[in-house]
Amino acid sequence: MSPDILTDRERKVLEAVVQSYVETAEPVGSRVLARRFGLGVSAATIRNAMSDLEDKGYLFHPHTSAGRVPTDRAYRLYVDGLMHLPRPSRHDQDAIREGLTTEGSAVYAILRRAAEVLGVLTQELGVAVVPSLDGAVLERLDLVTVSSDRLLLVLALKSGVVRTIFVEVPGTLHPEAVATIAVVLNDRLAGLTLGDIRRTLPDRLRDSTVTAAEGELLDIFLSTGEQIFDVPAGEADNVVLGHTSVLADQPEFQSGPKMRQLIELTEQRDVLKQVLGQRANAVGLTITIGGENENRSLSNLTLVTSPYRAGSLQGVIGVLGPTRMPYVKIVALVEHTSKMVSDLLR
Repeated sequence: MSPDILTDRERKVLEAVVQSYVETAEPVGSRVLARRFGLGVSAATIRNAMSDLEDKGYLFHPHTSAGRVPTDRAYRLYVDGLMHLPRPSRHDQDAIREGLTTEGSAVYAILRRAAEVLGVLTQELGVAVVPSLDGAVLERLDLVTVSSDRLLLVLALKSGVVRTIFVEVPGTLHPEAVATIAVVLNDRLAGLTLGDIRRTLPDRLRDSTVTAAEGELLDIFLSTGEQIFDVPAGEADNVVLGHTSVLADQPEFQSGPKMRQLIELTEQRDVLKQVLGQRANAVGLTITIGGENENRSLSNLTLVTSPYRAGSLQGVIGVLGPTRMPYVKIVALVEHTSKMVSDLLR
C-alpha cells in the first residue's frame, strides 16, 4: 500500500507510533510522541493526526486509555514505505557467521544453526525449511563391500551432500560383480537428478548386459531404487525451528491461551510446513502480517522469510513472531542470514 495516501505529517506520526509501540508494547499517546520523537508540532496537533489515522484504519484504541496501537494495515504501510533498512551491525554479522560455520557442514545442521542464531538475535522464533533433493544431481556413486552379504552405497551429489546407505544382499557378494555393477550404475545414472532416477530407473537399467551374479545384484537396485534414491536433506520433518522459549517473555504470549496456541503451532508443524513450503520458490523477501496470513492460526503473527539457493538446493529461512516486531532489524538479519546460508551450501 502506497504511503502517498497519507499526508507527510500523518506518515511521520504513524512511523513514530509504530517505533514506540514496537519498543514498549504500550499504547502510544500524543504526549509521548511529542516528547520522544521531536516531530516539531504540539501534542494537540499529533493527537489530531492520530485521530485521522484511526479513522483511516491505521490505529486503534485497545481499551479506554488515550494511547493507540498500530493495526496490521499500519505495519504493512510501515514495512512497504516508511522504514529505512540498514545493514546488520558488525556484531550481528559476526554472530551469524560464527553460528553458521561451526559443527560441520551438513545441510540440516547449517539450517538448524541458522534458525537458532536468528532466534537469539531477533528474540523471535527462527524458522527454516530443509530443501528437497529431488532436483539434486547425482555426481557419482560408490559400492563398498562391508561383509559377504552387505554393501555400503555412497551417493555423492553435486550440491555437496553425501549420503551413505546400507544395502542387504541375499547370498554371497562377488567382488567382480560389485565392481561391474558400480560401473553400470555410474554410466547409466550419473548426471541425472534423483527425481529422474526414481522415475526412470527400470528403463535405464533394463537392457544392461551382465552375468547371472551381476544380474542378481542389479535386481536389488531395481526393486529398492524408490527408497535408495529418495534422499532427504535432513530429518524426516523438513521444518526446522529455533527455540520457542525466546517468545515466552513477549507480552503477546503472557496469556495462557495464546501461549498454548503457539506451542501447538510449533509442535504439530503441519501449518508451518505448508506455509513455508509455498515460499520455497519466492523471489526476495516475503512478509505476511497478522490477518494477511491465510491460515487463522497465524492471524496474530508475522512471518518474515527470505529464500536461500545453492545449485539445485532451495528453501526459505526467517522468523515468526508477534505483529509487534522490530521489522527494520529483523528484515536486515533475515536477508543477511539467507545470503550466508546460500554461500555456505555452495
